[in-house]
Amino acid sequence: MEAKTIAMSLASNRSLIFPTSPRSSFVSTARFSRLPLKRACIGVDGFRGSALTRWNPIVPNRRRLVPVRATNSEGSSGLGKVKEYEEWDSWTAKFSGGANIPFLMLQLPQIILNAQNLLAGNNTALSAVPWLGMLTGLLGNLSLLSYFAKKREKEAAIVQTLGVISTHVVLSQLTMAGAMPLPFFVATSAVVTLGIILNALFYFGKLSTTLWRLWEDFITVGGLCVLPQVMWSTFVPLVPNSILPGTTAFVIAVAAVFMARTGKLPEEGVKFVQSLSGWTATLMFMWMPVSQMWTNFLSPDNIKGLSPITMLLSMMGNGLMLPRALFIRDLMWFTGSIWATLFYGYGNILCLYMSNCTSKSFFAASTIGLISWIGLALWRDSAAHGHNSPLRSLKELVFGS
Repeated sequence: MEAKTIAMSLASNRSLIFPTSPRSSFVSTARFSRLPLKRACIGVDGFRGSALTRWNPIVPNRRRLVPVRATNSEGSSGLGKVKEYEEWDSWTAKFSGGANIPFLMLQLPQIILNAQNLLAGNNTALSAVPWLGMLTGLLGNLSLLSYFAKKREKEAAIVQTLGVISTHVVLSQLTMAGAMPLPFFVATSAVVTLGIILNALFYFGKLSTTLWRLWEDFITVGGLCVLPQVMWSTFVPLVPNSILPGTTAFVIAVAAVFMARTGKLPEEGVKFVQSLSGWTATLMFMWMPVSQMWTNFLSPDNIKGLSPITMLLSMMGNGLMLPRALFIRDLMWFTGSIWATLFYGYGNILCLYMSNCTSKSFFAASTIGLISWIGLALWRDSAAHGHNSPLRSLKELVFGS
């Protein structure tokens, strides 16, 4: 059904469009006072406007207020620019939604390859998959699952749930091959089971607020102490095997959560602590390619255990989100996506090609496709915003207006 809109006149010959479709988050102007807002500068045909957008540091902002310039004095040129802007807005949202497909299929080739190696008794090949990197990804999925469950975003919560389950299957295979210590796997399994149950109960309104807050505090503390420990452990034995990074971060995280819950932090501090789980989840995903590339460097013979299709799906999934992150000028989202696209997806495809583990045609197609996609995203974004150069879009992304 076509969404209806309500236009409100603004200064400088502008209008602000309020989507009123049933799926819109802004169905009532009375809710504006309760939503955290940010300023986002966007333009059409050189015009610079400001919009109120719903702040989400992790996922695309699909339901936002879109400023458009009134066209009664612009003529056909103005109409064309507005249409081009709106079309690219729609396409970037579709690309972002389409990224769910490769993400859902991401672990399937790796699971099949691991099963084949286990049945053949080739347990060494599974060492190419770093369990620390997979663990950080699983914890990131679990944190984002709680984030989306709290926002009542059913589709996104389902995607994160499938991500948690598929990654846990890979970790179980690594444990069977002796690549992951059993005590760590048991602890991980307990957290995963508890997390899925609590999130399901909370989503369906069967969990008390007290228990949910305890779970939120747990994933905040857990993410803050696991991330630095995993980053440190990645480089063992070049660095001493120590739990000091994780222990130090644990103390700091507990103190921050305690002060936030007891009202000993200012409002800005409380909001910062509440956002930590999302930020740490993003950083965990960004650390996955570093861990994988380091494993490839230490054990180049084990790279045969990597699936080229898995790396391609990762590159595609993150690449599909790049246009949207650039379009709405979300630097954090763009950084995480471009990092995973280049270093985790394409970076491992490059390692596989250099080790003669994939064909030249596969590598060439991946390279041409990636360069073309990034170029298309930059070109269409600059055209949609009325810029003469793609560098203008990147400048606004990094430095703002």
